[in-house]
Amino acid sequence: MGTVPEPDGSGPPLLIACALGIERLALRGGLTGRSAGGGAARVLRTGMGPANAARAVLAACSGEPLREAAVIASGFCAGLVPGMHPGDLVVADGTSADGVTTPCTAAALLRDAVARAVPGRAVHGGVLAGVDHVVRGPERALLEATGAIAVDMESAATLGSALSAGPRPVAAVRVVVDAPEHELVRIGTVRGGISAFRVLRAVRPAFHEWHRSLLLPRR
Repeated sequence: MGTVPEPDGSGPPLLIACALGIERLALRGGLTGRSAGGGAARVLRTGMGPANAARAVLAACSGEPLREAAVIASGFCAGLVPGMHPGDLVVADGTSADGVTTPCTAAALLRDAVARAVPGRAVHGGVLAGVDHVVRGPERALLEATGAIAVDMESAATLGSALSAGPRPVAAVRVVVDAPEHELVRIGTVRGGISAFRVLRAVRPAFHEWHRSLLLPRR
């Protein structure tokens, strides 16, 4: 049986979009320069909220060198399902906001890659809801009733904006910092201090693996 050829290094780049400086700090190491997929890799801090995310990602993806970039929305999120814990991961099957659902590309493949990158951590698959504010208390149950398993402010806007600039692979990977039984007051109160930061940092190789797989020739 023959081997599958490696990418030749000329494929589209990889763009990782996040909102916060602490998320960018976790994600940027190892994602600058060239991705394992062959194309250039860049981490973009968009600022908080769907409007900022949409504006920044559209601007980035509308011109070179990111016109055909694969896009991953990443950072932290709030879990909606009872039993979730800080440090769990969400690899979205799709995002949903304002009645618009955006499916993610090769979500099962990315979920497997994430599980390998952070063994021992729970990895959840499902819909990631998009909102324009921090979710508290009873609103969690309302969002969970829509079928969502987690929520954040930027992923849906990021993916929608990226696709509005042109067809491309899109995905969303988030680390849970806030869950029904572990409601967050501020980022510094996450149990274990910087545990969520470390998980986000550790998951970076999975992004490379996903990107690389998309550039491999199909048989």
